[in-house]
This record gives sequence, structure tokens and C-alpha cells, in this order.
Amino acid sequence: MRAVCVYCGSSVGADPAYLEATQALAQALAARGIQVVYGGAAVGLMGALADAALAAGGEVVGVMPRHLVEREIAHQGLTQLHVVATMHERKALMAELSDGFVALPGGIGTLEELIEMYTWAQLGLHHKPLGVLNTRGYYDGLAAFLDHAVAEGFLVPERRASLVVAADVPELLRSFE
Repeated sequence: MRAVCVYCGSSVGADPAYLEATQALAQALAARGIQVVYGGAAVGLMGALADAALAAGGEVVGVMPRHLVEREIAHQGLTQLHVVATMHERKALMAELSDGFVALPGGIGTLEELIEMYTWAQLGLHHKPLGVLNTRGYYDGLAAFLDHAVAEGFLVPERRASLVVAADVPELLRSFE
């Protein structure tokens, strides 16, 4: 695995554990020589992810639509920043550049990006690993919903199992190997 796409919040959230987990993931990826691909912002967990990976000697590639460069405050110290025209281009390029996908805590944008990649996997558009770092049970509700979808016949167990819900960074990275 050469590059992992990380989806996460443009804020740091209410619990310091979210920031700590973000930094731990960034450091672990850098230590393994795995490039971080993310949304390109300098704020929130997004900025903390980039800063921690860069500080650990890693490479970080950001992808940001032109209309968000000022709003999300594009990170100026990245290995590479791709400025694209639309959110659709952003997500497609991030997927193209990555060998796997991880969601950290975040809001509706983080969830939307993760679910789109999960859907693409279901449709056979990619066969890359997907996971969430379930810091302090942040994604327990999503996991319960997916289990409910299986029980109700809307999601097959194999597809449910393809989204790893990991409690910590080592567990998540083991699942990607």
C-alpha cells in the first residue's frame, strides 16, 4: 500500500481523543512510508492530520476544489496540493490516488465521502480496503445501522464486513494488510 485517503473533520471536535487519534494515524502512516491523501485543508482534524504526517517525515497530498481553497484554508506546506474545479473531481482524484480509505471522526462531508467509496466498492468500481477509526465509539451508530441493514436484507453480510470498524490505529492498519 503506497497511499491512503483519509476523510476527517474540518474542526477538531469536542473530545481531545479525536485529535490524538488523528495524529497517531498520521504518524503510523508516515512510519510505514504510506502517503496521506486528504482534502487539503489546514484547519481541524484535516490540518492536524497533514501536520502530524509531515512532521513525521511523511508525504501528504491534498485535493481541494477551487471554491474551498479560501473557505477551508488550503494547507500551504503539503508535498502536493491539487486544486480542482468541483467536489466530484475532488473525490474522484482522491480515489484514484489512493490504495485504501479511512474515515476519522468528522461531520456529514466525512460520512458522505466514506459512503460514496463504500458504494463504489459494492458496485465493483474498486476493490480497495475501507475502514473507520472508531475513536471513543464515534462510529458505533454507523456500525449498528449497517448491521440493521444486513438484518433487514438490504446489505449482504460480505459487503458489511468490507467496512472495517477499528478501535485503534494498529487494528485498522492490520486490517488493511
